[in-house]
Amino acid sequence: MPKITVLPHPDACPEGAVIDDAPAGVSICRVLLDNHIGIEHACELSCACTTCHVIVRDGFDALEEASDNEEDYLDRAWGLAPTSRLSCQALVTDTDLTIEIPKYTVNHAKEGH
Repeated sequence: MPKITVLPHPDACPEGAVIDDAPAGVSICRVLLDNHIGIEHACELSCACTTCHVIVRDGFDALEEASDNEEDYLDRAWGLAPTSRLSCQALVTDTDLTIEIPKYTVNHAKEGH
């Protein structure tokens, strides 16, 4: 099983984390939540906001391409990077990942953006 390394985030994961047994085919967000990492997910993993936005620092090329819908939401995300993904949409593959949870999020569903 692949490993997911989560870089430190002041609220969601202050000391960072390493998940050694991330199941392939499951969303990054679900893996984080199942491992008690408090990533925001306002739309309940339905690709309707940007609160679960992550930046994939390692392993980005192993992920499936983002859908047009995901790309549309990513365009509105705070701190967008070339390797940004919505963690509710990016599925774990057999490749290890290193991810960063941005410091801020924008909740389009709640904030009316």
